[in-house]
Amino acid sequence: MNQTFIRDQMKAYILERGLKAGDLLPNEQDLMAQLGVGRHPLREAMKALQAVGIIEIRHGFGTYVGAVSLQSLEDGLSFRLSQSMAGDLRDVQNVLEVRQALEVGLAEEVVEHFRTHSTDALEDLVQQMEAKAAADEHFTDEDWAFHQALYEPLGNTLVLDLLAVFWRTFAEVDARLPGPRDALADIAGWHRDLLDTLQSGDPTAFARSLKTHFSGIQSRFV
Repeated sequence: MNQTFIRDQMKAYILERGLKAGDLLPNEQDLMAQLGVGRHPLREAMKALQAVGIIEIRHGFGTYVGAVSLQSLEDGLSFRLSQSMAGDLRDVQNVLEVRQALEVGLAEEVVEHFRTHSTDALEDLVQQMEAKAAADEHFTDEDWAFHQALYEPLGNTLVLDLLAVFWRTFAEVDARLPGPRDALADIAGWHRDLLDTLQSGDPTAFARSLKTHFSGIQSRFV
């Protein structure tokens, strides 16, 4: 029987019953009877669903509805970027453009949130970046923590998951990009500017600072 059909039937089964991540699914015999399929095609379909996180097979315990992570997206994107490094770098630029569109698109919401919430954690991170830049030390962790702290309060976990995927996949190829890497002081300066414009309460100025931040990275492709 067509694997796509069985996978679609399984997804429909989960959706129609309103099952959530962690809910137990029927055993193999029951699924074979309910879907009218054989053991081998069902197992192959379940393996495919497990690969993308729709189900989770816990050997000895049963099969459960999965949490559906973005791991398959990250793996595929990472491979594409590695391929792009041997070519015209277009896919690497595309990742940056998508990330920029996502972050700039949320500028107004971010500014609105921090009008009534403290920016102390962001200030601490910028100070750590500035101190490491002065000591000629890289600050990748602080950089990611800064962007994470900007968007985490919005409560959209999908945004954070996507940004993390874009961040990690780009980080894998960053050191191999053409052109000189940006000066650490410049990178810290971009984040200081982001914080200043965020504190000004002007979403247009904040969005402009984000674009400046990304244009600095994009300059390595010129």
